[in-house]
This record gives sequence, structure tokens and C-alpha cells, in this order.
Amino acid sequence: MELSLDPERRGALRAAGWLYFLLALTAPIGLVYVPGKLIAAGDAAATAERLRVFGHLLRLGVASELVHQVLVIFLVLALYRLLRSVNEGHARLVVILGALVSVPIMFLNVVNEIAAQMLASGGGFLTVFSRPQLDALAYLFLRLHGQGIEIASIFWGLWLFPLGLLVYRSGFIPRVVGMLLFVAGAGYLADAFTTLVLARYQHAVGQVAMILEMGELPMVLWLFVAALRTPVAGESRVGSEG
Repeated sequence: MELSLDPERRGALRAAGWLYFLLALTAPIGLVYVPGKLIAAGDAAATAERLRVFGHLLRLGVASELVHQVLVIFLVLALYRLLRSVNEGHARLVVILGALVSVPIMFLNVVNEIAAQMLASGGGFLTVFSRPQLDALAYLFLRLHGQGIEIASIFWGLWLFPLGLLVYRSGFIPRVVGMLLFVAGAGYLADAFTTLVLARYQHAVGQVAMILEMGELPMVLWLFVAALRTPVAGESRVGSEG
């Protein structure tokens, strides 16, 4: 099915496609790659030593988180412009759950990483603490950073439900993409809940949740392809199969 988009929605589609794509590229750096390289599970001394040796890697992770959260703000606004004609109320929920709540949590959560690096590096005012104490505190702040991500991921799951409903009813994005957003949202919520409340089940649930969260990728890919096919100016027609 083909649908002509007005100039405002055409611009919003292009913006959303590029922003979502850039978000998908930058977010894993700070959320997955850097923690995986720096944290030695259960070993505060080894983790602190990695922070001292690979401090640049932690700074890369901080930069990644700050950048991709700025991208989230503009992505959510672009999606609001693109889909508000479907349902204004649901579009507002996308903005509230997708940016107004989760973004401040993530910005504040970066402070935990900065604190960990300061503790691992040590300073004149920290000499009152022994090296094992500093290492333990650095490890604690990195673990708190991970828990902060889990709290933010509650809203990463919640915002996908109104977004999925808007996509499903949009008429120009395949309905299956909207249905998969519901699946991804459920994955985020299941992972966050078990990690924060039922930690003993986190490993088993987390493996399944990771697969469910992949349901967000078709939305990223569809928007990006649509953005590439939508000219900057002039009439355009975005094709999709319902």
C-alpha cells in the first residue's frame, strides 16, 4: 500500500529514520560494550585496575550514553510529529514515556560512572581510604550504574506500547512492525522486573528477554529504509506492505 505524506510528516519520517538508526549504532557502545570490557564480575580489584588502565574506554562509554540520550529526545519528537495524527493522546504518551522520564534518569546515571573513575584513579582528598576500599567503592558505583540502566529500561519498554499502537493503526507502516514493538516492550519490562525484583531468575528470563527486545529492530530498519526513499523536497510516496 502506498500513502502520500504531507511535507511535515515527510520531514518527520526522514528525521526519525536517521535518528533511530544512529541511536541503534551508538547506544550499544555505552550500554553493552564498555561495561562488558570493564567489569570483572565479583572482582572489585580487577575492575578498578581496568578502570585505571582503560580510563579512555569508560569516557567513551560516558560520551556514548550522553550522545544517544540526546538522540532519543529528537527521535521521540520526530515520531510525535509523524504519528500524532493517528492519535494525539497516544503520541503524547510516547513523548512522556520515551523521553521526559527515561532521559533524565540516564543523564543522572552517568554520574555513577564518573564517580567510579574518580575512585579508581584516586586523588589527594581520597587518601583517607585504603586502595581496597577505593576499589570496592569504584566497583559499587559501576554496579549502581547498571542498576540505573535497568530502571531506565522500564520506560524503554513502556514507551513501545503506545508507539506500537500508533504504528499498528498508522496505515502506512506494516502492522506487524507495531505488533513486534509490543513484543519488544514486554521483553524490556520482563528483564527489568526480574533484575530488580526477582534476581534469582534474571539469567533465565534475561536470555529470553534479549530475543524479545529484538522486536524493536524492524521499526528501526523500516524507518531507515523509508527515510532513504523519501526525498528531501517534492512529493513522495512511501510504500509498505500492510
